[in-house]
Amino acid sequence: MFDKKQRFVSEIFAHNKRNLLGYLKRRVGPDDASDLLQETFVRVLRHDQFDTIVDPAAFLKQIAINLTRDFARRRKVEASYLKFGDPPENAPSDDARLNGHIDADDESRVLRDAFNTLPPRRCEVLALHLHENLSLDEIARRLDISDRMVRKHLSLALRSCRTALRNSSD
Repeated sequence: MFDKKQRFVSEIFAHNKRNLLGYLKRRVGPDDASDLLQETFVRVLRHDQFDTIVDPAAFLKQIAINLTRDFARRRKVEASYLKFGDPPENAPSDDARLNGHIDADDESRVLRDAFNTLPPRRCEVLALHLHENLSLDEIARRLDISDRMVRKHLSLALRSCRTALRNSSD
């Protein structure tokens, strides 16, 4: 029985390893993907009724999806208790105001235009930080770049947006 299970897991591992690793890298980054891939196959080995699995690829994918969800929840809890560094040096304070006055629609348009003119990586860092509310450390892991580069991209993106707003209020 164990030999049959071992052969089964070896076969599905050989056929699905590359696709699963690619999926996991996209979801959690290259640093943690191999650990989650290993955990996926450990869970398959622990599965008692392996011979009832109709679609092994779908079964593996569902395990990987569940592991990425668990991973994201764990990171969120960790982030709430741990601080991964200071915010970028040039980040505006919450109460920062522009000298000039522009209405909300104009401000949105100006910011959208400024966002669209950012280089792709800078745009991606800003979007992950603002829209997905990821920490700088999470962004670095997801994009496979250093914390320092994340800070630099974010700082320059914010500077561009502030400049665009200042210029529009003049």
